[in-house]
Amino acid sequence: MDISLKVFRYNPEAGRTKPAYDTYLLNGVDPTDRILDLLEEVKDYHDGTLSFRRSCAHGVCGSDAMRINGVNRLACKALVQDLNSNSITVEPILGLKVIKDLIVDMKPFFDSYKSVMPFMINDDIPEDGKERLQSIADRERFDDTTKCILCAACTTSCPTFWSDDKYVGPAAIVNAHRFIFDTRDQAAEERLNILNDESGVFRCRTAFNCTEACPREIHVTQAVAEVKQAIVSGVIK
Repeated sequence: MDISLKVFRYNPEAGRTKPAYDTYLLNGVDPTDRILDLLEEVKDYHDGTLSFRRSCAHGVCGSDAMRINGVNRLACKALVQDLNSNSITVEPILGLKVIKDLIVDMKPFFDSYKSVMPFMINDDIPEDGKERLQSIADRERFDDTTKCILCAACTTSCPTFWSDDKYVGPAAIVNAHRFIFDTRDQAAEERLNILNDESGVFRCRTAFNCTEACPREIHVTQAVAEVKQAIVSGVIK
């Protein structure tokens, strides 16, 4: 099949200071080709200046999140046949500054992520000196939120994040959830206090965009609601 690929372009270093779109006609595209494959073809055979992030190409690293026909997706997981169209538009994710073409500045996103202390905090030494045991049920309590790959698809699909760059965002809340409900961690209360800030979890308006955008099918909105409930009820574990 033939595909018309419309790509957002912006490169101030090359004089393209105003965002614009370039369209490429790609022939002989297989319906099972990924959008990443189309971008690679453009870069290899049409315009070597096209810039976008990619790494593993298997939906694990999360580096190639972008807007594809108006929806946040991973370019390495979105198939041509899934879009059901011969016209495909690819744009950078919203809410973060565009550096060049499809590449955005991820620093604000990772600053929010780091603000919730996304790591295990426990100063106690296990009695056997080996490991901190946990039941299967305790692990299941937060298993869903361990799947996050920090692609920013959820955060940059959030209307609140678009209008308030100080909002911590759903990805940070998801990663806080992973430790808040981990029985081995000792800093749940501190994280909940961080998320009880004016730019924290209660800025969420439950639009469900984040859940729909997540390529790992994490129940993001549910996790946000559970963190809200933990703050309100005082039930941490």
